[in-house]
Amino acid sequence: MIGCLFCRIAAGEEPAEIVLDEAHAVAFLDVRPVFPGHTLLVPRDHHETLADIPPTLVEPLFATAQRLARAVEAGMEADGTFVAMNNRVSQSVPHFHVHVVPRKRKDGLRGFFWPRTRYASADDQSAAGGRIRAALSSQPPG
Repeated sequence: MIGCLFCRIAAGEEPAEIVLDEAHAVAFLDVRPVFPGHTLLVPRDHHETLADIPPTLVEPLFATAQRLARAVEAGMEADGTFVAMNNRVSQSVPHFHVHVVPRKRKDGLRGFFWPRTRYASADDQSAAGGRIRAALSSQPPG
């Protein structure tokens, strides 16, 4: 879709710290992460909400979300992950996306109030992306 930031990232037209690039989906680090390693998984084709995802894409997309959750946890040495999606309300980019946020016990995150931060530097962002890519590469595909 013309003008969609996530479509441009998926097409390689907009810079992003890509951690996963597959035929059906792309995952990249959120530029305003809740915690370092906060990753967004988007279908390569434009679909605005979960309800808009074609049935044939649901299984591969969520199998990828499952792999990504494991990789974010391992790569960021987290105790677990918070996996969520918004549909229209609080959806800052109208392109369906799954948030995978690394969590540590007593990290201060409460409910759905997400204190957003920025990476200290491009190197820190790149290092977080590299850790998740490495953890993904150690998993069997799809």
